[in-house]
Amino acid sequence: MSSVYFTKTYQRSFGTWPLRGEDCHNAVAAAIEAGYRAFDTAQMYGNEVEVGEALKRSGVPRDELLITTKVHPDNYGADKFLPSVEGSLKALGIDKVDVLLMHWPPIGGNVVAPVKLLSEARARGLTTDIGVSNFTAAMMKTARETIDDPIATNQVEFHPLLDQSKLLAATAETGIPLASYCSVARGAVFKEPAFAEIGAGYGKSAAQVVLRWILQKGVSINTMSTKPDNIRANFDVMDFTLSSVDLARIDAISRTNHRIVTASVVPWAPEWD
Repeated sequence: MSSVYFTKTYQRSFGTWPLRGEDCHNAVAAAIEAGYRAFDTAQMYGNEVEVGEALKRSGVPRDELLITTKVHPDNYGADKFLPSVEGSLKALGIDKVDVLLMHWPPIGGNVVAPVKLLSEARARGLTTDIGVSNFTAAMMKTARETIDDPIATNQVEFHPLLDQSKLLAATAETGIPLASYCSVARGAVFKEPAFAEIGAGYGKSAAQVVLRWILQKGVSINTMSTKPDNIRANFDVMDFTLSSVDLARIDAISRTNHRIVTASVVPWAPEWD
């Protein structure tokens, strides 16, 4: 696994769902200006072309960027998987992606075949690192047992309104780190006054407290905004550390178990831990 994946710069990734067209170009440009060098897209998002164009326009050297994309579950067949990855590379305008993920486990939960195809994509030089997304703890263990390749991450819904202690335990067991999406629970965290109260003590916003809590859990963060001020604020979370008292206060909030992504929202969502 690339050591850069865990540096301070690449722990903070700019997510691009559901950005399209000029909104995507403008947001990526603002993220580059704020300091982001890790960018997350997916076949499912339909914006790989825009993301690739925006990154090329930025003028940032390719070797300073960490680009993640994800394979759509419809492309998990042996005849579709690698051609779809090649299509993603063409859309992004790059020779190799830095991190390639399975976007969702297949319906039915048998992850063995697509995990092996991820390994094949890496062996063929289409990606530097491979990973998964939306895997349960059991799926993480299966993936670890299926291939010898390092598995860079399991990207999952992760925020302080949801107890993901089982996945954190699976990380300790499998060595597969977690990365967050829905990092501020699509705004639901702002209904909880504790985050703003804690932030006041550090001179930080509620959102920055939430993102810092995620990082201190050992989980990298994906954030998205179209507002330059918010993009900069989401990146500016490395200059303070939450105390053990504040961490414990936030940990207690996770017992509310507010989950956003369920099978009613996404058909590939598994039976969560």
